[in-house]
Amino acid sequence: MKILVTGSAGFIGSNVSKALLERGDEVVGFDNFNDYYDVSLKEYRNKELEGYESFKLYRANIEDKKELEKIFKKEKIDKVCHLAAQAGVRYSIENPYVYGITNLAGFINIIHLSKEADIKHFVYASSSSVYGDNEKVPYSETDSVEQPISLYAATKRANELIAYTYHHLYDMKTIGLRFFTVYGPAGRPDMAYFKFANKMVKGEEIDVYNYGKELKRDFTYIDDIVDGVLKAIDCDYENEIFNLGKGSPDELGVFINLLEKHMEIKAKKNLLPMQQGDVMITYADTSKTERMLGYKPAITLDEGLERFVEWYKEYYNFN
Repeated sequence: MKILVTGSAGFIGSNVSKALLERGDEVVGFDNFNDYYDVSLKEYRNKELEGYESFKLYRANIEDKKELEKIFKKEKIDKVCHLAAQAGVRYSIENPYVYGITNLAGFINIIHLSKEADIKHFVYASSSSVYGDNEKVPYSETDSVEQPISLYAATKRANELIAYTYHHLYDMKTIGLRFFTVYGPAGRPDMAYFKFANKMVKGEEIDVYNYGKELKRDFTYIDDIVDGVLKAIDCDYENEIFNLGKGSPDELGVFINLLEKHMEIKAKKNLLPMQQGDVMITYADTSKTERMLGYKPAITLDEGLERFVEWYKEYYNFN
C-alpha cells in the first residue's frame, strides 16, 4: 500500500512511518518541521526515514490546501494516517489560535481532500485529553467526552466529530486513536520524562505538579503505540474510536524514581500546585482495543524508561 503519514517527522509519525516501511509499504511523509520543539530532533528522525527507497517527503503545512491538493493529485494514496497536529495542553492555553488553524482547519483539509481523492480509509490521532477530568476510571470509549478542559482537548474532540460526519456523509472508514502519554527514545522534549532528563543532567530542579501527590499517568511506550496504529491502518471497521494506552497508570513519584535509577542522578524537585488544564489521572480501558484490534501493550514503564535513557545518553553523548 501507499500510505500518507502526516506529521512523519514527529515522534509517533516517524515511528509509524518506519514500521510501515519495514513491512514493505510505501510512505508519503508530510511535515512542516515547525519549531514548537527542537527542529534538529525532527531532522534526526526524518534522516532515518530518508534511508528507505519507498519513502518520499513533502515539507509543507496542512493548512496549505493548495499544496495538499498537488500531493493528493500526484500520489496515488491508498490510506491516510493523519498524525500531524499542534500538540500540548498547556501551550494551547497560551497560544489558542494555532490550534484552530492546525488542528481544525488543517484536519478538515486532510479529511476533505482524502474524500475528494476517493480514499476510503482514514486513521487519525485523537487524545486521552478528550476525557477531561472525568472521575470514572478507567476511561472507556463509551464515556462522556463533552467537557474538555483545554483547547487542545476541544480540538481533538472536534476532530472525532468531523470524522464521524465524513463517515456518515461519504461512507469513509474513519478510525480515531486516543493516545495516552506516549514516551520513548527520540520522543518529544516538551513531555515530562524528556524535560526531567534535561534538567537532571544540568542539576536543575524539575517541576513536580500537585506537589507530587496522587498524580498518575498511563505512560505508554512508543512500540506499543505503533503496534496499535498499524492494526488500525489494517482493520476494516467503518467508524470507531480506540484507546491506545498501557491500561495501567503509574504514579508520578514512581516514574521519577525509575528515571533517577536509569539516569543515575537524584532529581531536585520543585513542588508546585496543579497546572491549569491538567488532570489528576489518565487511565485507559483498553478492553475494546484488545478485543477488536488484537492490541496487547507489552512494555513496562521500567523497561521503557531504560530504553529511553540508553538513547538519551547516546544522542547527547552523556555518560
